[in-house]
Amino acid sequence: MHTDSLGNPISVDDAASAALVDDFVMGFISTEARAANVLAIADTDLSPTVQACAAALHLFAESRDAVPNATPYLDRAKANAARATPRERRFIAAIAAWAAGDIAQAIALHAEQAREHPRDLASLKLGQYHCFNTGDCPGMLRLALAVLPAAGDVPYVHGMAAFGYEQCHLMRDAERSARRAIAMCRKEPWAHHALGHVMLTEGRLAEGLAFMESVSDTWTGLNSFMVTHNWWHVALFLIDLARDDEALAVYDERVWGVVKDYSQDQIGAVSLLARLELAGIDVGDRWQDVADHLAPRTDDHVLPFLDLQYLYGLARAGRAEAAQLLRTIDAFAPVAPPSTRAAWERVCVPAAHGLMAHANGRFSEAVDRLGVALPRLIEIGGSHAQRDLFEQVYLDSLVRAGTEATLTGAQGILQQQLNNQSESLRLRRQTAAVYARLGLDAVMRH
Repeated sequence: MHTDSLGNPISVDDAASAALVDDFVMGFISTEARAANVLAIADTDLSPTVQACAAALHLFAESRDAVPNATPYLDRAKANAARATPRERRFIAAIAAWAAGDIAQAIALHAEQAREHPRDLASLKLGQYHCFNTGDCPGMLRLALAVLPAAGDVPYVHGMAAFGYEQCHLMRDAERSARRAIAMCRKEPWAHHALGHVMLTEGRLAEGLAFMESVSDTWTGLNSFMVTHNWWHVALFLIDLARDDEALAVYDERVWGVVKDYSQDQIGAVSLLARLELAGIDVGDRWQDVADHLAPRTDDHVLPFLDLQYLYGLARAGRAEAAQLLRTIDAFAPVAPPSTRAAWERVCVPAAHGLMAHANGRFSEAVDRLGVALPRLIEIGGSHAQRDLFEQVYLDSLVRAGTEATLTGAQGILQQQLNNQSESLRLRRQTAAVYARLGLDAVMRH
């Protein structure tokens, strides 16, 4: 029997298929574009593992067409599952649970796989993806730690552990794991990403920028999400350091335009444009091009975290589709799959109305609606850095609502942030403006 590079048996009939399945496995865990190579044989090789890989790749499109497109491959994988190993059958079952919207079951299957087959790192990575999308940061870390004894020779495991640690606010462990991964393999973009998170969270802005730029030469052959997202992190450092023109250039040259139809590239563009504007940077007419690609998303409802950013991008561009998307979010939330329904109803719906209100200049309403959602925001997934967009919109709403109460609230948030991000010229500028409106100009001149 053939095996992948990690030693897992693969139930395929020939070496050519085995090599392409291995491309999926190794490409997926290293965030390289070669993971999609298996699609070249997906319509001719009916091996269950080939079909399961193809189904997963279609589901990663994160669009309303993803499940219909994945279903033929998933059906073939299940029909031929008798030929598969127990490990492969569990992977197929996890993909089926994902397609059915039963994310809790998918996570449970990936956790079981991690215990029984700790070198099935594609399963591990996919389990972390689901945990990430449901805000289960401890779950991400548990998965990685479960396989470390058996797979500690693989640098990508340390990168996965690093991000789990970081999302659990365990910064020293995160940095140690990320640096170990990079020492084993300099081209480990997920570990770069995790270390960039650590440095941003700890306010090590100049150091973080220098680090990310120093490894950016290795960001080749990656999937569009990984390369655009790491450059997105570079742009966040530039914004905080008030290097506005460079941040805009990163948006234009590195973040937007790789795969404009892909969900992750779209939300990267939306969130970076929003941050640029919130920092007082003129983005010109850039919203319009993004909105052209967001317009077909009004009925997607794959992940609440995605829908919120589609909505804000459409609203900032002044597009009628924003109101349509808001209506469909309201209608979908009560009938969302049970494992994610609370996130849709209790977080996404109020946040969506708050984002629409902010985009349309109704700042008091934005404060009220976003204020309901923010305490539970982790439930919609995304990283700390990504969810910070919604907190920045809330903060901007407090400032622009302009009452004594909202300015007081803004002062408390900004000063705490500045205490932890003393290098941030963006925060220093925003805090000074609020103090001036509160009649405390002298505070920032100390």
